[in-house]
Amino acid sequence: MPETATYTLVYEPSTSPKFSVNEFKNKLEKGDDESKIITMRQILITMINTDPMPELLMHVIRYVMPSKSKELKKLLYFYWEICEKYDKEGKLRHEMILVCNAIQRDLQHPNEFIRGATLRFLTKLKEPELLETLVPNCRVCLEHRHAYVRKNAVFAIYSIFKVSDHLIPDAPDLILDFLSVESDATCRRNAFVCLSNLNREASLRYIQEQPLDSLDPLIQLAIIEFIRKDALQYSDLRSQYLQIVTSLLDISNTAVEYEAATTLSVLSSSPSAVKSAAAKFVELAVKESDINVKLIALERISELHSENQDVLDDICLDILKVLSSPSVDVRNKAIEIGLKLVSSKNVEDVIKLLKKELHRTTNSNEDKNVEYRQTLISAIHSIAIKFHEIAASVVDLLLEFIGELNTAAASEVITFVKQVIEKYPDLRVNIINRLLISLSNVKSGKVYRGALWILGEYCLEEADIQSTWKYIRTNIGEIPILAAEKKLNGADDEENNGEAAGTKENGESKSGPKILADGTYATESAYSESKEIKSKSNKNLRTPIRSLIIDGDFYLASVLSSTLVKLILRLNKVSERKDLLNALKAEAMLIMVSILRVGDSQYVKKKIDEDSSERIMSCIRFLSEDQTDIKLLEEAFLDDTMDAFKQQVEEQLSKQAQNTETLHVTQEQVDEPIAFRQFVNKDNKVVDDNEKELNAVQHGAQPKEDLTSRLNKIVQLTGFSDPVYAEAYVKVHQYDVTLDVLIVNQTTTTLRNLSVEFAALGDLKVVDKPTSNNIAPHGFHRSQTTIKVSSADTGVIFGNIVYDGQHADNSTIVILSDVHIDILDYIKPAVCTEAQFRKMWNEFEWENKISVNSTLPSLKEYLEELLRGTNMNNLTPGAIIGDCQFLSANLYSKSTFGEDALANLCIEKNADGLIVGHVRIRSKGQGLALSLGDKVAAVARKTNGVVVTEV
Repeated sequence: MPETATYTLVYEPSTSPKFSVNEFKNKLEKGDDESKIITMRQILITMINTDPMPELLMHVIRYVMPSKSKELKKLLYFYWEICEKYDKEGKLRHEMILVCNAIQRDLQHPNEFIRGATLRFLTKLKEPELLETLVPNCRVCLEHRHAYVRKNAVFAIYSIFKVSDHLIPDAPDLILDFLSVESDATCRRNAFVCLSNLNREASLRYIQEQPLDSLDPLIQLAIIEFIRKDALQYSDLRSQYLQIVTSLLDISNTAVEYEAATTLSVLSSSPSAVKSAAAKFVELAVKESDINVKLIALERISELHSENQDVLDDICLDILKVLSSPSVDVRNKAIEIGLKLVSSKNVEDVIKLLKKELHRTTNSNEDKNVEYRQTLISAIHSIAIKFHEIAASVVDLLLEFIGELNTAAASEVITFVKQVIEKYPDLRVNIINRLLISLSNVKSGKVYRGALWILGEYCLEEADIQSTWKYIRTNIGEIPILAAEKKLNGADDEENNGEAAGTKENGESKSGPKILADGTYATESAYSESKEIKSKSNKNLRTPIRSLIIDGDFYLASVLSSTLVKLILRLNKVSERKDLLNALKAEAMLIMVSILRVGDSQYVKKKIDEDSSERIMSCIRFLSEDQTDIKLLEEAFLDDTMDAFKQQVEEQLSKQAQNTETLHVTQEQVDEPIAFRQFVNKDNKVVDDNEKELNAVQHGAQPKEDLTSRLNKIVQLTGFSDPVYAEAYVKVHQYDVTLDVLIVNQTTTTLRNLSVEFAALGDLKVVDKPTSNNIAPHGFHRSQTTIKVSSADTGVIFGNIVYDGQHADNSTIVILSDVHIDILDYIKPAVCTEAQFRKMWNEFEWENKISVNSTLPSLKEYLEELLRGTNMNNLTPGAIIGDCQFLSANLYSKSTFGEDALANLCIEKNADGLIVGHVRIRSKGQGLALSLGDKVAAVARKTNGVVVTEV
């Protein structure tokens, strides 16, 4: 008896009706074709779900097989495929003779669809006794006039030969003769596929005799597939195969070109072959309009580069031609690959191309243009940091149109300028001069703050200090600011309003129409519009820094004050001109006092905050007091800030170096000795890394689970006094949760038809159906249930145990306790850049804010406890977290399902030793934010004397 084939399981809905065998028989006897189609579908579903129903075979033969309905005929072939063809003794059932006769008639049917469908069915038959009588009809079908019949007849003969070669001993010759006379492309392709599996030599002769360039693409694809498999076993023909595949690279068919390039990269790792394959992938990525084809081709180029380092550098510019695609995903992928291929030979050309793309984005209104521009700036940034010779030109380019960029892109440019001006001291003078020219077009306060920091830190010469001071003084405008604003906005309007309105004798204002300057009356709307126009014109007259201060950006004002102090301290070190120093010092104090006064006036959109006011007052105090502690001020303003930034840059470079080292971990030297495990002495205790890795693969990479860890994951489902005691071991594996349930019968009677039924809330789905079992008195039973998980939200599993009571018409139900799934099994620490963190923080709409009050001894210990309890990663560099009384850190994690979770920790230590503050959690979905909030609360409760309040 042949082995039982494996078939696809079809889910049977619980709502579908259940029929017995007799009901199926009645439906087949009395129904028409439409009802028989529905009945046959129900029969097939029932049979595939492990109920063979052999009693139905004769009814199907009598009442379904004579029908002429094509849909019913198709369902009948499915039935022949899965029905039991042998009896209990392993002999072919007598009814199958009738089935063979029906199949023979269908193989001679005048309708080509029925013939072809029957031949396709024969490829699934594995019983030689059934196939033996059908062989002559299959051979005749090879000469049928319709190609649909012939192409299925080829596969039918091949399948019969594979089942039992004595049924068609001349199958290879038969297929070869068919291939030589056949004209249809699909039939020839099927014949060659079968021939390549039956007779290798005949396949090779066919390839040699055919003009490959003129063949149909289907046959060309089949030939390429044959070459790819055969070359792995017969390496002596690899050179000939390379010539054939290379000749197929220039075929004007996308599928053939892609398969030929893929095969070429598999057959040979020589530079010429790799370059040819990569060039073809680039051509496909450029000329094809389908976005998926472009992405697949670019992915293949990336794989080729990872396998063949420094070979594809010459095609870097060709890859960047893909940037003409309208898809942002394709552009990002092309830039990602192009950055890997940049070298000192092509860096100038790559930068020119990226500059051209950046100019194009400023004049384009395409969707997602901002994201693409950000990617281009990041790419230019990374190239300029790596290659010193183009850093200056890149800085000039980015600063040239920094005013046309949005805040995020312009901030990226300023960050890039910071790194360049720190890494290349010889470019500092030119960068500062260029920055002063470009700042006049900047409208963003964040960009201005970064630029002022650069000017304060790197203006080291007297000429640079004076030019920077002149620029700042010009951009602040007339001072005192408050008096200038009164003159610009308030004084004239108040006088005109007083004259127009007049006053009553008792001092009350007189109501009346508004009178314009020309003596005419104005309506209220016209008067208000004129005020708005005047306020807009006043705003246009203001300089950039002044406009930002009037709009309420006092953080910029505090940075400006610090910059002025730095410039004065630097001038004190490099210049002996005391008169100039005193003049600048007096002017700086006047600017700061003017900012403080206007910050408390009515002419700003919002009042100055306490922190900015205190910082500006400190700067005034530093300049006004006696300069006895000038060394301390220079250390604080000039040295410490510079050292902190240098340390940050060094940490970034060290991280990049570590990433580069991890990429080359697997590289070995040419003269490194090879260790043969078979020759190692058994007494040798030295085990290298490869040995450890091999042992881990052989004996299981996962460490053996101890009993203690399993006991920690056991959940009690029922009480000890219930008639049935149940407990579950919860095991999490990738996207599944398995409940291993132990059931104990605590009664003295047998529990009949006992089943455990589970349901779930959240993004959980119960997969297994409950099964019924009988449990003896005081007996034990184990049951397993699998639950699919689709997100990292906290899920709840609940259920009950049902068993028959003393009477057949009633049952007993025991309610089970809820099982909560721990989201920490699906959340892993992750890393992202500061720009990505800020972007996600602004986009995510769900926030969970938790206030914390803890008695832990230090802020750092609380942070470590929080990281352990939430599986999050600390993104704040270690140098920023010191031993002060305040701590702020950004945390990030990513779930197994690709969900991002962000958190911001902001805590401080009071004088009484308490740690107070809050944790803000943001995510794209509500469930993840609430679930992580529960984990933060649980972490706080574990520490002594911690009270957590969820807001």
